[in-house]
Amino acid sequence: MTSHSGSRTGRGLGIALGVVVILGLGLYGPATLVGPLPGTSPVTTLQSDVAPKNGVPTVPQTGASAVASADGRVIASSGEATAVPLGGVTKIITALVVLDKKPIEPGKPGPSITVTAEDYAGYVRYISESARSISLIAGETWTEQQYLQAMLLGSSNTHADALARWAFGSVDAYVTAANEWLQQNGYPTTSVADATGLAEGSQGTASELAALAAKAFANPVLADIMAQDKVVVAGNRPVDNVAAYRAEDGFTGLSRSFTDAAGLCFLFELSVPSGDTTVKLVGAFLREPDYETLDGDLTTLSSSAASTLTDTVLISEGDDVVTYTTPWGEVAHGVAVVTKTQRTWLTSAIATKVQAEPVVTAERGAKVGQVTFSTPTGDVVVLLELDSRLGDPGPVWRLTHPAPVIDAFVESRK
Repeated sequence: MTSHSGSRTGRGLGIALGVVVILGLGLYGPATLVGPLPGTSPVTTLQSDVAPKNGVPTVPQTGASAVASADGRVIASSGEATAVPLGGVTKIITALVVLDKKPIEPGKPGPSITVTAEDYAGYVRYISESARSISLIAGETWTEQQYLQAMLLGSSNTHADALARWAFGSVDAYVTAANEWLQQNGYPTTSVADATGLAEGSQGTASELAALAAKAFANPVLADIMAQDKVVVAGNRPVDNVAAYRAEDGFTGLSRSFTDAAGLCFLFELSVPSGDTTVKLVGAFLREPDYETLDGDLTTLSSSAASTLTDTVLISEGDDVVTYTTPWGEVAHGVAVVTKTQRTWLTSAIATKVQAEPVVTAERGAKVGQVTFSTPTGDVVVLLELDSRLGDPGPVWRLTHPAPVIDAFVESRK
């Protein structure tokens, strides 16, 4: 490894050699007067992160609950922090895993699936157990989209199993693949024991389920399906959206189910009014004891979400981000060209990344780089421009400072 002192010595020798050559050729005056100037590297002056604001939506302490921003960043959680039974919420995982293996386009039917005798036997069994199921007949042809609609809108246990078998060969093979998918996609405390959620072994934390809900709503195929109030599937069967709940208050249901082990579970997206637009919040309320409690918790969430939604100024026009100080003493700043404000809930600082180029000479207003803010709703990029001119130092400085000028000359020849 070359030492810093060795590097400085080598550079000094290079400059000295350059001076000798230039003097020997009689080029000292031209080289210093019209040769290249040394560049000026930017020094970052912007505060590293944007501080969080106080205030987050209120979530219930009973059961297990969490809410997240649209990108899956959990901003509030309460109640049981450990994994709890998921009930019908498990079908959302089934949909995500199947679509990862067998993707289709939003609004398109996808491949055809023939109902097997095993699928029909499953339907008969679920009906006998009074478990929710949409009818089907062996030999019928459904599309993948229709299977997803029956499973998600109608919460059909039959179609959850059938999808798993179709995509992975068996429910057991699906369970193995789904648990691998959960680990690989950042949900380490969530696991499934079946495709339906009827098995108590399908468990997860509210925080991870809120993040999963955000992932589901970000999937255009699932978002398209869950936006429907009702559909008609194979055999002209109508299917109502049983996940829908309190749509008039801005809630879009993703999954709404009840089992003895899991209690009342609701995964949802909430549209929070913000001026002329809305901001999306996603949530997972698990183990709610009854609908009266759920209604009160949703009302509290809605009102607190609106009251804690705040404007955070990321940067203002003219704010210094970087500073340039030339070897000849001129100073200019790389400043933000616009003001950027983010309306969201902040529980942690917003990270910033400054990218600015070295400058030799430049006019005021020259673009020198950018600053990027990694916000909950995506990256916000703001360009930087010089707030004053960086000009040539003139012949006197050049002639009286041969070392940096000749150094720049030597570098330019490499």
